[in-house]
Amino acid sequence: MIQRLILTFVLVFNLHVAPAQNLDINLLRDINLHRSKSLDGTYNVITNSAVPLSFAAPVIFWGIGKISGNEQLIKPGVIAGSAIVLTLTVSYLTKYTVNRSRPYKTYPDIESYTSDNTPSFPSNHTSVAFSTATSFSLSYPKWYVIVPAYTWASAVGYSRLHLGEHYPSDVLVGAIIGTGSAFVCYKLNNWIMGKYHRVFPVSKKGLD
Repeated sequence: MIQRLILTFVLVFNLHVAPAQNLDINLLRDINLHRSKSLDGTYNVITNSAVPLSFAAPVIFWGIGKISGNEQLIKPGVIAGSAIVLTLTVSYLTKYTVNRSRPYKTYPDIESYTSDNTPSFPSNHTSVAFSTATSFSLSYPKWYVIVPAYTWASAVGYSRLHLGEHYPSDVLVGAIIGTGSAFVCYKLNNWIMGKYHRVFPVSKKGLD
């Protein structure tokens, strides 16, 4: 089922996105070739924060919640962890189905900070960052969670362009995959927990 969806997406990509390649590369050139090179190191740190933070946050929340018996910490950890798994599954399947070359391999004028042999589309760093940001924003819908979370995720996405690692469309689709995966896992978790509590209702005995 997932492979059929990805193949359909590839067809749509070839018919509608490919003609916009000039816009894609021109926007990347504007960002990458006119960047402040003194910020390369900073954006590299931001890029490298995506995977460790996205994996560490669910584990920390789940672990502290388990130790303390706090359901309000366990649930966000489970949602964020499952969202990361779904995000990477969809992202990697798409990446190797589309098999798009990195921009600096196709366009030698693009200045890449590092070298990566994996396909370009979509951006995994962006997808996991937006997955994590969306998961915790849904679990804690407060401005002081949402604003920092999405600021960080957006910075990760921008860093991939600044460093010449991805096309803008790679970053955009990565953000969509991460956000969508987190939303699906959040809704699915609520549905499963709702079914569970209907089958095993919490006893109110002794609460009065």
